[in-house]
Amino acid sequence: MKITTKSAAFFFCCWTSVFAVKAQTGKLQAGDYPIQPVLFNAVNLKDNFWAPRIKTNHEVTIPFTLGKCESTGRVKNFEIAAGLKTGTFCTEFTFDDTDVYKIIEGASYSLQIFKDPALEAKVDSLIDIIGKAQEPDGYIYTNRTIMGANAHEWAGTKRWEKEEILSHELYNIGHLIEAGVAHYHATGKRTLLNIAIKAADRVCADFGPDKLHTYSGHQIIELAMAKLYKVTGDKKYLETGKFILDVRGPGGDEYNQAHKKVVDQHEAVGHAVRAAYMYAGMADIAALTSDAQYIKAIDDIWENAVTKKIYVTGGIGSTGNGEAFGGDFDLPNMSAYNETCASIANVYWNYRLFLLHGDAKYYDVLERTLYNAFLSGVSLTGDRFFYPNPLESHGQHQRSPWFACACCPSNVTRFVPSVGGYFYAQKGPSIYVNLYGESTVNFTVDKNPVKLEQKTNYPWQGDVQISVTPAKPAAFDVRVRIPGWAIDKPIPGDLYAFHDKAKEQPTVSLNGKAVEFKLDKGYVVLNKKWKKGDVIRVNLPMPVRKIQGYEKIEADKDRYAYQRGPLVYCAEWPDNADKKVLNLVIPDNATVSAVYDSSFFKGMYVLKAKGKSAARVSSTETKVKDVDVELIPYFTWAHRGAGEMVVWIPDQPGAAQPTPAPTVASGSVISASHNSRMLSALNDQMEPKNSNDHSIIYYHWWPMKDTVQWVQYDFEKSSTVATAKVYWFDDSPFGDCRIPAGWKLLYKSGDQWLPVKNTKNYDVLKDQYSEVSFEPVTTKALRLEVTLPKEHSSGILEWSVN
Repeated sequence: MKITTKSAAFFFCCWTSVFAVKAQTGKLQAGDYPIQPVLFNAVNLKDNFWAPRIKTNHEVTIPFTLGKCESTGRVKNFEIAAGLKTGTFCTEFTFDDTDVYKIIEGASYSLQIFKDPALEAKVDSLIDIIGKAQEPDGYIYTNRTIMGANAHEWAGTKRWEKEEILSHELYNIGHLIEAGVAHYHATGKRTLLNIAIKAADRVCADFGPDKLHTYSGHQIIELAMAKLYKVTGDKKYLETGKFILDVRGPGGDEYNQAHKKVVDQHEAVGHAVRAAYMYAGMADIAALTSDAQYIKAIDDIWENAVTKKIYVTGGIGSTGNGEAFGGDFDLPNMSAYNETCASIANVYWNYRLFLLHGDAKYYDVLERTLYNAFLSGVSLTGDRFFYPNPLESHGQHQRSPWFACACCPSNVTRFVPSVGGYFYAQKGPSIYVNLYGESTVNFTVDKNPVKLEQKTNYPWQGDVQISVTPAKPAAFDVRVRIPGWAIDKPIPGDLYAFHDKAKEQPTVSLNGKAVEFKLDKGYVVLNKKWKKGDVIRVNLPMPVRKIQGYEKIEADKDRYAYQRGPLVYCAEWPDNADKKVLNLVIPDNATVSAVYDSSFFKGMYVLKAKGKSAARVSSTETKVKDVDVELIPYFTWAHRGAGEMVVWIPDQPGAAQPTPAPTVASGSVISASHNSRMLSALNDQMEPKNSNDHSIIYYHWWPMKDTVQWVQYDFEKSSTVATAKVYWFDDSPFGDCRIPAGWKLLYKSGDQWLPVKNTKNYDVLKDQYSEVSFEPVTTKALRLEVTLPKEHSSGILEWSVN
C-alpha cells in the first residue's frame, strides 16, 4: 500500500519522521483540525523539569517495562503464538498483548529523541516475533491463537463474539496500529506498520454496514483507524472507525458508553479511560469528516466533566466501581480512583478540543492534569507506578513496580516522550505558545523559517522569556497563553475557585515595553512585523493560592487545597509532626509561604505554614496544639514509604481527623488472618456514615468467601473488657463485600482461645454498629472471628472494645 504525504500532521506523535523535523506541520486540508500541532521531535526541551523525565523514561522506564513484559510472559505469548515456543497462554488478561505494543510505541517516540541502536534492534526483534504471531488473514490475538477453543472466558468461542463485552480484540489491534504508525515515523521502516495494516484490513473486512454491527468493548480502535487513514490515505480505515462509533448504543452498558448513540451522549459516564479514548477518537473523526454532531456531543460531555466531575489535580474517574466517573460532585478523596491511564486519556481529549476550538481553557485542564494527576502516576526514578491516584491516604497506598493489569506503566512509556508536542501549535500565520519550559522550536510561516526559544525555570518560577527569530522580517501572530490559574480561574467553570483574589496580575512585555492586552480565548495576541532580536517577556506571578471546592462537593467542605503555579500540593507524613497529616489544620488566617528546598529531590519549592494538629483525649474531647506544617508537590508523594497524605486540608479542627484517644483498642497491636495495611482502620476511631462509606479506610478479606476469618487485638497490658461493637463494611450492590453470615468473640486465656459468654445475641447489622455484651473477662488479647457469606467477602470499618 502506498503511504501518502498529505497527512503529515494529524496527531503530533505520529505525523512525521525523525528525518523531517523542519516540516513540523502539514498543510491544512478540508476535513482536518483547524489548528495544526508542532511535533514533539521538533521541540528541543532543555529544561530541568521535563527533559530529565524524558531521559529517565528512555534509560529506565522503557527497558524496565520491557523486562517486565519478558519476565511475566507477555513476550512469550507472542513467541508461542508464532510457533517459536510451546506452552499455554502465560498471562492473566486478554489485553496483555497491548503492553508490548505500547512499549514499542514509546520506544519509537524515544528513538526520535535519542540515538539508541541497541533499543532499535530490540524493537526490531519484537516486531519480527509479532509478525510471526499474526494469523494469515491478519487477525492477531495471542490468547485465541494459542488456546483455540479453550480461549479465555472473556474471548468467547469465536472471533469478535464477546468484543462488545470484554474480549478486547479491537482494543489490542488499536494499540498495534498506534505502535505501527509510531514506529514507521520514527525509523522509516514499514515492518510493524505492515502488520498493523494487515490487522486493520481484517477489521475492515469483518465490520461494516453489510457485515458485523459490533462496537468496541474498550475504545481505542476509533482514533487508531483515523491515524492509519492519515498515514495511508485509504479512506476505508476512517469509514470503519466511524462505523464502529456509530453502531455504539443504544441499549448497551453505560460502563463502556454504549447506553446511547454517541451523538446523543452529553454527560461523562462509565469507565473513564474508555470514555476519554472514545471522546478523543470522536474528535479525530469529527475533524476529518466535519461531523458537527460529534463535536456537539464531546463539547457537552467536556462541559459536564469539567464543571462537575474532575478533581483539583485534573484526575478523572472518581470511583473504583468500574474505574468510572461518579455522579455530579461525587468526588471523594481517600477513595478517589483517578487512574493514571485516565489522566493520559484526559490529556489526549483536551488537546484535540484545543485543536478544534483554539481555546486556552482546554489547556488549563490539560496542564493541571499533566503536572499533577499524571505525574503522580510515575515515580521520579521511572520504575515505580500508581494505578489509582487518590487525594488522601491513610498509609494503604504504595507505588508498585508492576501490576497484573499493567496498562498504566506501559502507557507511561509512550506518553512521556511525547510531552514536547503539547508545547506549541500553529494555525497559518498564528503561532501558539501553550506550555512553558526551556525549549527551542522551529516553525515555517509563509515559507519563512521562524525560531522560538523559551528561557524559564517553569513550573517553579513564572518568568518566561521568548525570543522570536524569523529568517527575514515578517508579520505574523504569536499567541501566548495566560494560564487560568494566573488570572483567578483555577479551572473552567465554578467547580473550584481561589479563596482570595490575586494581588498581582500577569504582565507581558515586548522588547522591554509593557503590553496592554485583552485576552482572546485565553491568549495574548501579539501581531507585528517580527525581526531577529525580538523578545517577549511573560511574568506569571506564583503566590501560594488556596482553592475551595464547590459547595456540593461534600468531601471538600471546610477544607482547602493549595496550589503554586500549575502545581497542586499535599501534606505527607515524613515532613510533619508525629508523622501524621490527616489531623492537620491550617487556620484561615495562616500565612503559607513557598520556600526553595535544595535537599528535597534535588531541589523543589515546598510550602510552609504555622498550623495545628488535633488529637482526641476522650470520646467527647479533642485538643489541638501548634505545629509547623509543610506541603510538597502532589506528584512527589509516596517516594519515601507508606504513610498518611492529604491534599484537602481543614481550616478548623472540627473538620480534621484527630489522632485516636487512648483506649484499649487504640493502643492494641492488630493482626489478622489476612494481613494488610488496611488493618489500621479497625481502631482509628473514624465514625462511618454507613456501611459503604469510602471516605474512610476499611479492612476487608476480599477475595476470600465462605470461610472463617479473624482479626485480633493484642492489648498493651492485661485489661478487663465486657462489650464490643463492630461496624461492618458492605459495598453492595456493585462491590463484593457484604455483612458477614455470623461472628463471635474469643479471649486469650494462657495459650487457649475461649469464647466469651455473651449476655446479648450477636447482631449482624448494616449501616450501624453490631454490638455485643458479655461477662467481663480479663485478658491480654481479643479475637473477632467472622464467618464470611457463601458468595461474598466481608470487611470492617471500625471495631471498638470496652
